[in-house]
Amino acid sequence: MEDYRIEICANSAESAIMAQHGGADRVELCAGMPEGGTTPSFGEISAARDKLKKTKLHVIIRPRGGDFYYSPAEIKIMAVDINMANSLDVDGFVFGCLTPEGDVDTKAMKKLIKAAKGKSVTFHRAFDMCRDPFKALEDIISLGCDRILTSGQQNVAERGVSLIKKLIEQAAGRIIIMPGSGIVPQNIRKIAEETGATEFHFSGRKSVESPMMYRNPMVSMGGTLCIDEYSRFVTDPEVVKAAIDSLKSF
Repeated sequence: MEDYRIEICANSAESAIMAQHGGADRVELCAGMPEGGTTPSFGEISAARDKLKKTKLHVIIRPRGGDFYYSPAEIKIMAVDINMANSLDVDGFVFGCLTPEGDVDTKAMKKLIKAAKGKSVTFHRAFDMCRDPFKALEDIISLGCDRILTSGQQNVAERGVSLIKKLIEQAAGRIIIMPGSGIVPQNIRKIAEETGATEFHFSGRKSVESPMMYRNPMVSMGGTLCIDEYSRFVTDPEVVKAAIDSLKSF
């Protein structure tokens, strides 16, 4: 078996702990999963850092959902959040900044990388919104980032295998290209075979029913947005193990 690494997108300290139980090498701790991930709270990071002993802890730095062009004020917020997470001795950071034209915002990235103080940096799926992925790859390499998280500019990585493979070939070992989005134990081996990737990113979550006995069907905390407020998603260690076993099988 090649030296594969599994990163779990954890929506809570609880999910991060479950990812560790499943054998994950690393977690990306996020809040705001329906928005694609936003910066988690100090308390959430602290709780995860306290429990993760074998699994590395990376933290997403994203002040809001939406696009990836950030104002100077937002960049300052992101730098403060990096300093906050650094005070808890996290292992790395996940962020990405773009210009309005769809290129990598190297100026903003340099400020955030400086704030990271040498910790590992992953350029997240902002990459999938770049107008020219091959130019973006070279820009990100020049910044000194450690990896790029990408679905191959498709909604799910399984559909983006062609671009992912090309990116890995162009990178030629200079940076890690990590497929993510829609990866499950049933397709992770296929994606590994078709792209040559050695690191993979997925959530491995299952739905957990709320213990609430009294429920008011007339009120939604999302207003007119219809969401299920009586269940939540938590990483399932058995799903993590199944993905690892699938990779071990070849």
